[in-house]
Amino acid sequence: MSTAASAPAPEGRAPEGRAPHRRGTGKATALWWILTVVIGVWCLFPLFSIFATSFKTPADLANGKLLPTQWSTVNYEEIFVGGSRELFLTALRNSIGITVIATIIAVILATLCAYAIARLDFPGKRLVLTVSLMVSMFPVISLVTPLFNMWRTLGLYDTWVGLIIPYLSLTLPISIWTLAAFFRQIPWELDQAAQVDGATPLEAFRKVIVPLAAPGVFTTAIIAFFIAWNDFVFGISLTSTETARTVPAALAFFTGASQFESPTGAISAAAIIVTIPIVILVLAFQRQIVAGLTNGAVKG
Repeated sequence: MSTAASAPAPEGRAPEGRAPHRRGTGKATALWWILTVVIGVWCLFPLFSIFATSFKTPADLANGKLLPTQWSTVNYEEIFVGGSRELFLTALRNSIGITVIATIIAVILATLCAYAIARLDFPGKRLVLTVSLMVSMFPVISLVTPLFNMWRTLGLYDTWVGLIIPYLSLTLPISIWTLAAFFRQIPWELDQAAQVDGATPLEAFRKVIVPLAAPGVFTTAIIAFFIAWNDFVFGISLTSTETARTVPAALAFFTGASQFESPTGAISAAAIIVTIPIVILVLAFQRQIVAGLTNGAVKG
């Protein structure tokens, strides 16, 4: 009985307990690859469609084909040297300036607030996180009418400041939550060791904690930049001229060469140009983004 129980498996056959596991692993891997491809196509197809449309001539826009019959840069010429040049370039300048300023302010305030939440024990600490989460889930459209009336009264309507402040309400909550989770992963002993060596709490924060938290801070800055860069509701509602109008809002004011010509090609070209900074940031700093999200994650 013992000999039969201990007999090795026939050659070419895996042990009974492992064969189903290997087959299951292979099926799971194949399923994940299929899901990845499907999700990738689902997400990238609209972008590819916009990219192809941006190279279509006005005559190709109504032919119903995905690819242009003749690749042309007429739409890019329209937004850079044509009739839409002033509208697009002014809006692009506004988007870059407003988004960068809002991101810098949001990251600085979120870093200080998140450090205090992670390190200090004070009454209402959980309330701060709860309120920030509630603000991030508040419908943006419900804020437009009160802000519109307030900004008209205060003289902030159609100004950079009038957009930077609402952008902070979009970027600060997620920035605080991300950085608070990241700061909790940094050992408290590092602060204490720096203070034992003679550093003040501010010096310990600036010289020890901030360098260690750089991946998390950088990740938060990228996320805040994306949120502010993609905003449409505030940009279209709190501006009336090209003084502070951002690119997502300016796309609604594109017109064709005549009332019978659709501006779809020019809008697609502008959308591709606006997408380029985001793609460059993700490709150039993907390691830092992944490191920041991984280090700030909750570990079991």
